[in-house]
Amino acid sequence: MRTLIIEDEQPAAKRLAKLLAEHCPECEVMDMIDSVEGAVKWLRNFQTPDLVFMDIQLADGLSFDIFGETGLSAPVIFTTAFDNYMLRAFKVNSVDYLLKPIDPSELVAAIEKYRKIHLQPTDYNRSGLEKMLASVLQQKDFKQRFLVKSGQHFVHVPLSEIAYFFSEDGIAFVQCLDGRKHIIEYTLDQLEDMLDPQFFFRINRQAIVRPEAIRKISAWFNSRLKLELSPTHDTNNVVSRERVQDFKRWMGQ
Repeated sequence: MRTLIIEDEQPAAKRLAKLLAEHCPECEVMDMIDSVEGAVKWLRNFQTPDLVFMDIQLADGLSFDIFGETGLSAPVIFTTAFDNYMLRAFKVNSVDYLLKPIDPSELVAAIEKYRKIHLQPTDYNRSGLEKMLASVLQQKDFKQRFLVKSGQHFVHVPLSEIAYFFSEDGIAFVQCLDGRKHIIEYTLDQLEDMLDPQFFFRINRQAIVRPEAIRKISAWFNSRLKLELSPTHDTNNVVSRERVQDFKRWMGQ
């Protein structure tokens, strides 16, 4: 079983490799990568592994960016010190989500889950994963309002008043349905984990939208989609190619 470890902490990467050698000797560690950039280059130049062990917070960004850059289809076991990215992990090729320090018994269980899902497809019922995702969604405490600064004062903005979020020159903004715009003290990556995915969708690196803000959807270059938003704003309203199918499902749910 060919495996790849993407982990920016060398001691953690070495410990994981040692655990695999002890508890899953058939796992061949092809390489250990420590950054998003390095992982993208590696995946573009080498054969796709059977299984990837991936930390989430890497030195140069979040490992979720790897999926958009490479179209990675290999199953992934996420390894992280934080549990606040669990929802996003289940949106991609996640088999399991292990918290550091990794417990050997949990690692063995995760590999066994991988075997059942990917090596015995006729015996695997996908509804099990869907039920697990539904359970995560039910447990998640999504944001219902945001506190933002307006002049010398702070005001709260209920979720029902928000049209979309966007990023401009490294600063995140909340755009309200009535035309008001405020700086918000979160990144779009953080916001994506705070918002209920039933009502908000990350169309690209610069924008998160809700259905009520979408006035028109048009075909665009390279199999992408162009959105016309209300209120209008000169931001990147193009749905990135790797998100188009998920966006269509989201709009039709």
